Amino acid sequence: MLRIGLDIGGTKTELIALDDGGRKQFGRRIATPHASYEAALGTLVSLIQDAERALGRAATVGIGLPGALSPQSGVVTNAYSTPFNGKPLKPDLERLLARELRFENDANCFALSEAADGAGRGCRVVFGAILGTGAGGGIVVDGRIVRGANRIAGEWGHNPLPWMTPEEFPGPRCYCGRSGCIEHFVSGRALAAEHDHATHMPLAPEEISARAAAGDAACEQSLGRLESRLARALANVINLLDPDVIVLGGGLSNIDRLYANVPQLWGAHTYARPLATRLVRAAHGDASGVRGAAQLWDAQES
Repeated sequence: MLRIGLDIGGTKTELIALDDGGRKQFGRRIATPHASYEAALGTLVSLIQDAERALGRAATVGIGLPGALSPQSGVVTNAYSTPFNGKPLKPDLERLLARELRFENDANCFALSEAADGAGRGCRVVFGAILGTGAGGGIVVDGRIVRGANRIAGEWGHNPLPWMTPEEFPGPRCYCGRSGCIEHFVSGRALAAEHDHATHMPLAPEEISARAAAGDAACEQSLGRLESRLARALANVINLLDPDVIVLGGGLSNIDRLYANVPQLWGAHTYARPLATRLVRAAHGDASGVRGAAQLWDAQES
């Protein structure tokens, strides 16, 4: 059985087709359509149908997207960077494609992929943390995605940064309406903004990391602040969820030093010491989300 996964992001939409062994059989990436909801629907339908024509047969389809489907209304919620927010995407696509589809939050897809055959394989409790433009999270327990009654399980990025210093308090204002959300301290955008504020020198996160490795003191300080904040934020996850493994994805997951430095810091804030929890990099890189979407038909329902 072929499994198609679709990962809808704010700027790009990626499709992948996997065979029974998890091997990639087809892939395509396009810009996420923004012209109108109806036009975007047509683009998604064409993308799936073109893939099936190229493969020569039909496939199951799983779709990952930012936000979630409301358990009350069924419309897409919290997907602010796409044309699908507030729209009945699932029934509309199912009608156009004449089949059942499975939908899931993109961070949950990431966590599922890494728990199934990635860096969290064989672990009972996996927390997937995406450190990109924001900070998303997903939870998989015994192969099941944990969604929660309100479909917001794993949304650690919109909790306040714990154990704030006086300099950090109250934190930046967030689009969610509150201040001090974790994603404004540990995301790639946050690292760049913090460094610019401290040095008046705008640099991308990868440049900050490279310069710190070369001995730049200001960049070293910026990464040190990031590591302290990430350690505190993940310590809260450990205290609440007690995962076997925390898998990092997103742009900041490529900073090698995080995997040694953050676990050295988080123990000061966790209830248990020493910790068995491991911090690891995603095995499938930026393909984890779309692979997890394809695997939604293999996952146990929760």
